Amino acid sequence: MNVHDFLYYIILPILSVSSLLVFVRFFKGPSIIDRVVALDLLITIGIGIIAIYSILSDKPTFLDISLVLALIAFLGSVAFAYYLEKRNKNE
Repeated sequence: MNVHDFLYYIILPILSVSSLLVFVRFFKGPSIIDRVVALDLLITIGIGIIAIYSILSDKPTFLDISLVLALIAFLGSVAFAYYLEKRNKNE
């Protein structure tokens, strides 16, 4: 078993199942914080899937796309934390 088979037959199914479980948490989340954490985790799983596709297809430009997606996810997390801080000060 080489690296491509390992990524294709083991890692991608694990990421697929984990994304389904995170979708359940995203839709059932009782609070907004649970949903934001689930969305952040979905983006992280998507970055992993893009990275694996980049390795399997031997196209390194997709790694640039995953890097941009990671930066956007980080900025979203920071913006949400800022929103929570401002909301707590007003209460």
